[in-house]
Amino acid sequence: MTEDDKYAFKEFRNGVAVTLGAVGIAMLIIGALAMNDTSINESSFEVVDKYKECDIIRYAPHQVAEYKYFLYCENNK
Repeated sequence: MTEDDKYAFKEFRNGVAVTLGAVGIAMLIIGALAMNDTSINESSFEVVDKYKECDIIRYAPHQVAEYKYFLYCENNK
């Protein structure tokens, strides 16, 4: 391996290290900004529509991609 090859390899290695470092720092920053304060154990209820005089409620249990819908009628209590 010549001195030019050693120098080129060193430059390549330093470039890879800097790139990986920059990507890692960017991922940490994006991850910190993307974190929300909603607890994973917390369920969510949301009124999504109306049917006659009832609300259509969407229920998402524990932050999963699964929705359950049900009707809530105030005057049927």
